[in-house]
Amino acid sequence: MRLLLATHNEHKRREFARILLGHELETLPAEFALPPEDGETFAENALIKARAAACMSGGLTIADDSGIEAAALGGAPGVRSARYAGEHASDQQNLEKLLREAPAASRLRYVCVIAFVDPKSGREHLVHGTCEGRLEVQSRGDRGFGYDPAFVPDEGPDELTMAELTDEQKDAISHRGRAARALLEWLEAAAPELGWG
Repeated sequence: MRLLLATHNEHKRREFARILLGHELETLPAEFALPPEDGETFAENALIKARAAACMSGGLTIADDSGIEAAALGGAPGVRSARYAGEHASDQQNLEKLLREAPAASRLRYVCVIAFVDPKSGREHLVHGTCEGRLEVQSRGDRGFGYDPAFVPDEGPDELTMAELTDEQKDAISHRGRAARALLEWLEAAAPELGWG
């Protein structure tokens, strides 16, 4: 199945490509600007992106919205994760703000929602994935992105941060990996009924 992935984020593209094996992933043209992510939930933001890209392409489209929630901060930064330290903040600036504001060993949760949109039939579907963990006060590792260097997953090996895990280890437990596998299961079940191939 050919799917358009509605993102300009190369890290996300690589993660999806590893998990959605057997499906042809296309990415957004560089000149296509996604609309503002002004939804109140991850689901709303994922649908905003998926609908816009599907309208542009006319093909089957997926988009994710994801972020981190700190229990000690009432669930912040949540849907503002990519803009936590400001509208054009870098990953490092966002991470530094979280480390300043959240107490050491705070409970954290990564959340991912993937929206699927078929513009021809109007069919839409959402899948969710989460990963529980805690805040590590000293950033470690250089394999991940975003908040990965300070996120120690509950299910990870040897107290490693997400940024220290191999791709295979991360995909097995990450919020995006879980959501993508849920999407695969749904696509497999729905494809015959809806004539997707």
